Order: sequence, then structure tokens, then C-alpha cells
Amino acid sequence: MKAIDEPDIQTPAARTPGASLSRESGGQDRYRQQDGYDAGETNTAATHGDRLDPHAVPVHEQDAPLPKPGLSKSIWGIVSILAVLLILAIVFGILRRHHAETTLEDVTVQDAIPTVSVIYPSGGHLASELSLPGATQAFVDTPIYSRTNGYLKQWFFDIGAHVKKGQLMATIETPEVDQQLQVAEADLKSAQANLDLANTTSARYQALLKSNSVSKQETDEAVGGALARHAAVEAAEASVRRLQQLQSFERIYAPFDGIVTARNTDVGALIVAGQEGNGGNARELFHLASTDRLRVFVPVPEADMTGIHDGDHATLTSDAYPGRSFDGILARNANSVDPASRTLTVEVDVPNANHTLLPGAYVFVHFKLPVLGQYLTIPSNTLIFRSAGLQVGIVRNSGGTDRAQLVPVTIAHDGGALVEISTGLTTSDAVIVNPSDSLANGQQIRVTAKGASK
Repeated sequence: MKAIDEPDIQTPAARTPGASLSRESGGQDRYRQQDGYDAGETNTAATHGDRLDPHAVPVHEQDAPLPKPGLSKSIWGIVSILAVLLILAIVFGILRRHHAETTLEDVTVQDAIPTVSVIYPSGGHLASELSLPGATQAFVDTPIYSRTNGYLKQWFFDIGAHVKKGQLMATIETPEVDQQLQVAEADLKSAQANLDLANTTSARYQALLKSNSVSKQETDEAVGGALARHAAVEAAEASVRRLQQLQSFERIYAPFDGIVTARNTDVGALIVAGQEGNGGNARELFHLASTDRLRVFVPVPEADMTGIHDGDHATLTSDAYPGRSFDGILARNANSVDPASRTLTVEVDVPNANHTLLPGAYVFVHFKLPVLGQYLTIPSNTLIFRSAGLQVGIVRNSGGTDRAQLVPVTIAHDGGALVEISTGLTTSDAVIVNPSDSLANGQQIRVTAKGASK
């Protein structure tokens, strides 16, 4: 019988002393064959109560397969290949980015060079003509006011009507003037009656003086009284004539042949004598313009005034009549240069019997000018306006590179789209067309097109 303090420890199996633990055997089955037992024997040993060998290896650890040495080498090879591919990708990306930056830099440098087109100045000259703007005016343009006070009774012509000199245009009712005229006529009759009596008295006194029936003093007084009465009659007659003249202003007549361009009154309107702007309430009744002949005032630049003389012919054109021209004659000039505009004012008279041109129309007056010299012609879109003065840009080749050079020029004649240059250019200069505002001396440029000025 076993002692109580020594417990009986049972193990699944106990290995025999002759068992061999060799992992080089290559597997679990071989291991069990070398030891000379199987699973059933193990269970038998456990049943018989054999003690557990402390150096024995558990069965589940004996069954675990051992790692293969070739698997680690394959993993390291794959990792190495991936690392090489990653390095190559990084290097390729760096090279590609460097190439892109280099290309961008080259393109930026190329784009920074402006591209221009050029023309060459022509040796011809513009037509010897000076074209200046102006506005037509009626040869006679008159506002018509009333010379008497009253009310408009009737008018006979409206705007656009053609009237002849002396035609009745309107009538005015003047009751106050009529009453004043009646009073003046009555005063005249009284003065005439007094004059007749004074003349009779004067004649009697002079007859009585011959017989010494009256004194010399009395006779002189009678003669003087007659003379005073005669003066009073003359004053009364003058007053009557004045009022009759005012009464005649009741009828308004056309002062010349023309066209009514304005009517500023109507029947029943209060008419105040005088002229507007004189402190009263006067207002013009009609505006009459003579358009059988028109005049145009044109400011001629000081540089061209020597080529224009009184009596020269000029041609007028208007946008209202495209393709049509009107002849005119330079009638007179101011013989003085305006210091503010540096121009000479000239007047061109244009016959307008058919009333084709209207007063106030915007026209261009073309003067023929003599050709004074040979100039070079360039388009106006080649000019550069800066604080340094009028310039053009030309192309100069320096060291195989085209560069811009700004050259000051002088305009002889301005023809609008084309200008004549008197100084600064030659026919061999390549002039830049439409130069940019930033164009500077010595700036590198690229020329794309070349042509000739027309």
C-alpha cells in the first residue's frame, strides 16, 4: 500500500530507455518505428501506471512538421526584385520630371520672345488732299421776334415751310397800341386846330401893326404862339407815326427767302416786344434759315494753311449721301491762327439750290494740296505714342538675333489708315506692325511675316 503523501502520477506513455529522438528520421512514423511502440502501446503504459519520464517529448510536438529551408530563399529573392523595381521607378520618375522641367523652361523662354510681323515703307505718297470735318450752316439764319405787344391772332407757316421775302407769316392783336394811336390822332387834330387859330391870330396882329392898332409886343406874341402851335402839331404827328409804325408790326412778314426751322408760338399766346435775353419775357416767334447756299467753317491745321488760298475749290462728302460729293469754294479765312488750337478758320460756301444738304449736317471738307516733297508711307497701326514722342519699332539683327529698335519719326501728312513720314525711316527698314505697349529698345523678337506697305 502506497504512502498518502506520495501521489500516484500517471502519464500517457513512458518512453523506453532505448528510444531515439532523431529529427533527421524524416517523420512521425519513422520515429515511432525506431522506438518500437505505437499509440496503443502508449495507452497500455498509461494503463499500467508507469511513471512519466521528465525528459519525454509530448506527442503533439513530435507531430509538428519542420520548416523547409528553400522557402526563405524564395521570399528574399522576391523582395529583392521588388526593391530593384521600386528603385528603377523612382529613378525613372526623377528623370522624367527633370526632363519636363527642362522642357517647360525652354518653352517659357521661347514664349517670352514676342512674335511680330513687319512691313517695309513704300516710296509713294498719299493723294495731295486734306480732309477735315465740319458742320454746315445756313447762309442766313435769323430768329424773328415781335416789335409790339399783344396776342397772336393767326399764323400762316409752320416748320419746314418755304417762304418768300415779304410773305405774311403771322398777325398780332394790339389793343393797347390801337388805343394809343387813337389818342395820338385826337391830340394831332387838337394841335392842328390850335395851330390854325394861332396862324389866324398872328396874321391879324401883323395887319393891325401896320396901322399901329396894336403894339409890336402883342404882334410878336401872336407870331410866337403860332410857331409854338406848329411845333406841337409836328410833335403830335410824330407820335401818330410812331404808333402807326408799332401798329404795322401787328403783321409779321418774312425778311428773306428761306425755310421756317422753328415755330415757338400759337394762337392766343401773349406776345412781348423785344428780344430774348434783354431782361424781358420776349420769345422768338419763328426761326427762318436761308438754305439756298450753305457755309461750312473748317479749322485748318497750321502746318497745312500755306497750301490753302481764298478762291480754291473744295469737295464736301456726307455719310448721309455715300458715294456723292458736293462742290464748294473757299470764300474767306480768318487771317489769324487760333493760339489755343493752332488752326486757321476758313469758310467754304456750298451752293444748295435743291436743298439737298441740311443746315447742321456733319460733313468732311476735302482740300487739294500741292505735293511739296517725297515721303515714305506706312500704316498708321505701326505708330507708337509715348512720352518720348511719336516713334515706330524697326527690326535690327544683332549677332544673328532679331531685336527691336525704337526710332522717332515725323508725320508729314495723315491720311487716316496711312501716314506719310518725312524723317526717321528708309525703304529698307523693317517696321513692326501693331507693336505692343511693352516693346522696348534691344528687346529680342521673332519675325513671322514680312510684307510691303501699300
